[in-house]
Amino acid sequence: MPFRHRAVPRAALPSTLLVSGLVLSAPVLAQAPPERATLSEISVSASPATGLPAGPAETAGSLTVPSVAAQRAAVNATVGSVAFVDAATFQDRYANTVRDVLKDVPGVYVQERYGQEMRLSIRGSGIARGFHVRGIELLQDGIPLNLADGSGDFYQIDPLSLRSVEVYKGGNALTFGATTLGGAVNFVTPTAYTALAPNIVRIDGGSFNTIREHFQLSRISGPADILISGTATHSDGFRDHETQRTRNVNANFGYRLAPGVETRFFLGFYDTDQKLPGSLSLFNALNNPRLANPAAITGNQSRKVTTERIANRTSFELEVGRLDLDSWAIHKNLYHPIFQVIDQDGWTYGVAPRWAGTFDLGGFRNDLILGLRAFAGINDARQFVNVAGFRGAQTLNARQSASNYEAYAENRFWFRPDMALMTGAKLFSSNRTFSDKGGLPASPTARFANVTYEGINPKLGLLWQPLPEIQVFADVTRSRDVPDFSDLAQMNLLGTTFVPLEAQRAWTYEAGSRGRIDRLAWDVTLYRAEVRDALINFTPNPGLNIPAATFNAPRTRHQGVEAAVTLDLATDLTGVGDRLSLTQIWTHNDFRFVGDPVFGNNRIAGVPVNVLRTVLGYRHPSGFHLAPTLDWVPQGAFADHANTLKVPGYALLGLQTGIDFANGVSLFMDARNLTDERYVSDISVVTNAATVAGGPVAFFPGNGRSVFGGVRASF
Repeated sequence: MPFRHRAVPRAALPSTLLVSGLVLSAPVLAQAPPERATLSEISVSASPATGLPAGPAETAGSLTVPSVAAQRAAVNATVGSVAFVDAATFQDRYANTVRDVLKDVPGVYVQERYGQEMRLSIRGSGIARGFHVRGIELLQDGIPLNLADGSGDFYQIDPLSLRSVEVYKGGNALTFGATTLGGAVNFVTPTAYTALAPNIVRIDGGSFNTIREHFQLSRISGPADILISGTATHSDGFRDHETQRTRNVNANFGYRLAPGVETRFFLGFYDTDQKLPGSLSLFNALNNPRLANPAAITGNQSRKVTTERIANRTSFELEVGRLDLDSWAIHKNLYHPIFQVIDQDGWTYGVAPRWAGTFDLGGFRNDLILGLRAFAGINDARQFVNVAGFRGAQTLNARQSASNYEAYAENRFWFRPDMALMTGAKLFSSNRTFSDKGGLPASPTARFANVTYEGINPKLGLLWQPLPEIQVFADVTRSRDVPDFSDLAQMNLLGTTFVPLEAQRAWTYEAGSRGRIDRLAWDVTLYRAEVRDALINFTPNPGLNIPAATFNAPRTRHQGVEAAVTLDLATDLTGVGDRLSLTQIWTHNDFRFVGDPVFGNNRIAGVPVNVLRTVLGYRHPSGFHLAPTLDWVPQGAFADHANTLKVPGYALLGLQTGIDFANGVSLFMDARNLTDERYVSDISVVTNAATVAGGPVAFFPGNGRSVFGGVRASF
């Protein structure tokens, strides 16, 4: 008989409630908006010490994609921990991966493995997962990039084709409808209105035979505007068998249909061919870091991904507020020889209406967001014996189907001019269906499994703005992380097994402040998450590159500090207008099991307790800039949940410098790991390293000394 499982939390979701938030709010929308109290913009840059400008003089943006200043203001209006990164701050360095974009954001742990593969974790989301991302929603221009089951990777993100990045930690991502433990990261691409320049041509390269070319063109003609950008990258990589080739194209076309009505189409093509070097023993990772795992070479392990994306946003400026209608479709083809050849082809598609507006409620200002999301996807998942990177005998012929229906609302009620009460909630129903067609020697019997997750995630918070440039906030949020198919359809050498896991749920409490007083700027948040049924990963055999197994841990606790402080040390040192600044970023991660029957109160492996980054930045009005950097991990992370093996800490010195000429030409140099430190960048977590004969082959060495440089022309 087919196996069916239904996981329904205590707060079940009647289908009629999916639209109740919209229906019940209808009467207040008819009220005329009052004179809006404008709050001063608070800017605590995620990379303030580089001395880079915030960008060119802003235009007004457009209805579908506001100006960068408006984007920043919207992020900083959030009652909770958020961050905003202007792409101008990483234009003058070698930004090739998501780490290069987010490494200056406190609370975001992002470490490279190889190429564009890395670990991204916010507040312990997907903490022990050693591949791709879980527990964080990735968006581009506010429209989801994740597959319908919630899984995601970083191969569609081209740092050179971004205009800004918005980081909403934890439940603060409710503004997009996301309520996972880690929150959401929104990568915003430029339009012809918000681009740093109408035309950009760039070439850079350096260590590991790296070469990259980039172009961007944009035009505005009457009611129409268009922008297209493209990037091609080749790199042999630091390690053997790490060659990377990528081709990315992003484009958008906007048209003003009528006063207050605009539509915009987003198009993307992304092609990646990445060789995989595999993991090493701790000894080899520290002493022979350029080696590739022998299994990676004999299996010619790689990841070849081709993705096409089309999305549309049509925006209506109403008498009260604005209505956005989003729709999208993503086609993804994956050819991935690892322990077996994973061959997948799938579609993800969805629609998402969202209304946001400000109106008078009993004489008080009220800000309200209402939204619905319906998205689904089908993925044909096949597996074959890996014969030197080619398909051998087929071992799996399955279909993975996911669907999600969500309704959400977030309200800020300003009961005082400087104080707002925030309330919100999300109702959701998510289904995951796995169908193994069978008929193969390795999988002769057809199998079917189905699981549905439903619930409500509330949110409550308070925002106080005692001075125009200071905010203090506190909030409590409920999160729910639904397992993806990597969790549910677990793979090993014996086959694929469907494991009916529970959804991870948590209450997160946070308090913090952001602002600026004279020369001092800060962004500091303390948080604590009490997690139930945490989705914890471990790798049964990392040396063979078998995806991690997942289980529900009854109780875990995630708590920490997310802090960034910038001090302007001096100005006018060598002439009028120059500036010397010091930035300190500190991410403290205290993630533990709580009374676990196997692991007690041990630390959850995979992420170090303290991660620090220091940047001393100098910028001269002539365009010259210089920024020495220090990345310091005092003690490395545990490699196993039993806490028997810990990797060493490390300190990495870097230097970024360059000059921006008045004619639009820029030169830059980005030097990394100047002392050629040997260190472990990431880990494929195991349960107990002491029981692995010879020690686990679970470690990814960090890159050695490297230097990159480039030239950019903007005109």
